[in-house]
Formats: sequence, structure tokens, C-alpha cells
Amino acid sequence: MTTVEHLDRGPLTRDELAATVARDIPAGSVVNLGIGLPTKVADYLVADAEVLLHTENGMLGMGPQAHGEEIDPDLINAGKVPVTELPGAAYFHHADSFAMMRGGHLDVAVMGAFQVSYRGDLANWSTGAPDAIPAVGGAMDLAIGAKAVFVMMSLFGKDGAAKLVAQCSYPLTGVHCVSRLYTDFATFDVDAKTGPTVRETFGVGAADLAARLKLT
Repeated sequence: MTTVEHLDRGPLTRDELAATVARDIPAGSVVNLGIGLPTKVADYLVADAEVLLHTENGMLGMGPQAHGEEIDPDLINAGKVPVTELPGAAYFHHADSFAMMRGGHLDVAVMGAFQVSYRGDLANWSTGAPDAIPAVGGAMDLAIGAKAVFVMMSLFGKDGAAKLVAQCSYPLTGVHCVSRLYTDFATFDVDAKTGPTVRETFGVGAADLAARLKLT
């Protein structure tokens, strides 16, 4: 696969990143959007793609984030963000929602992360720091239950260290579960056997990025 380099733009903003993920979700998919950055993807899905959004707290058919008079305090996603509903939306018990997640009924789960390993291991529920508050929620169920796991995160931390690493140093959420990684500098396909492949870059060349990440 030939890497597409966008040297004239990048790194991507949070909204640009969400739009990039939304573009790549197959039409007709049933998709769970994780808490935080992934929830922005709902605002960029094309209506005629017929993507059906699932929430961990018990909703199928979620629409974009609600604003102003659209806000219903009883209609929220798993991150407590007010959302809209699409025609045909359904509501169900939390246990039924987890049965959907664990039973292989989701085509794609879009999740955030602290780290992703070259082989697709995911660490997104705790940094392991003494004062950190663990927040696993349904992350493990989604990581293993979804047919494909898309991760969204910044590629580098505030200290400049890469979050795409040879081996995760944080507690794992799932092993060899990440299918694709979307970051502000690049999009990667991730394979448990062959490691990451750069699909697209933003504001940096593929060779320079691979050298910085020690992928070569």
C-alpha cells in the first residue's frame, strides 16, 4: 500500500481527526463511540451512509451532539454528553447493551488510548500512576467484542514521547485488538504479526515519521 502524504496540512485538529475517522467507517456499520474524543465522530457521519450508533448506556440510533433547545437531560451518551436521536432509535437495559458489545454485534468500536503497541495492544483505562483514577468502564468488552477497533489519540505526549510504542508500559485493556490507529500526524493500519503500516501522514513525511517512531 502506498502511503498518502499530506505535507500541506497537519497536524490534524480534533475535529479534523474526527472527520477522518467518520470518512473511513463503512456504510451500514453498527458502531460504538467511546467516551471523549471519539464522540466527535458522530458530528461528521454522512446521513446516507446509514451508520447506526450504539451507546454503552443503552441506546441504538444515536445522532450528533445536542445543542441549545435540542438538549434533553435524559438523552445522553456514555460520557454524559447530551445527544440527539435518529428516527427508529431504541433504548434498552445496560445489561443488554453489554450483551451487544460482548456478543460480536458491533462492527466498529472507536476508542481513545494512552498507548497502542506496534502489535495492536491497547492501553486506555489507567496510566498506573498512584493518584490515577482507573476508568475501565466497558473498554475491555468493546476492545475484544467489536469486529474492528479504531483508536483515536494524539501521536505524541506533552513530553514529546510517542504513544505508539513497541510495548505498552501502561496496564493493558486488550491484546492484539487494535485494527487502525488515527492520530494528529498519521493514520496507521495495525497488524498483530507485521506491526503498523502508515496509511496517511499529515504535515510530515512518512520516512521522517517512521524514523521518529523507530518503525524502520
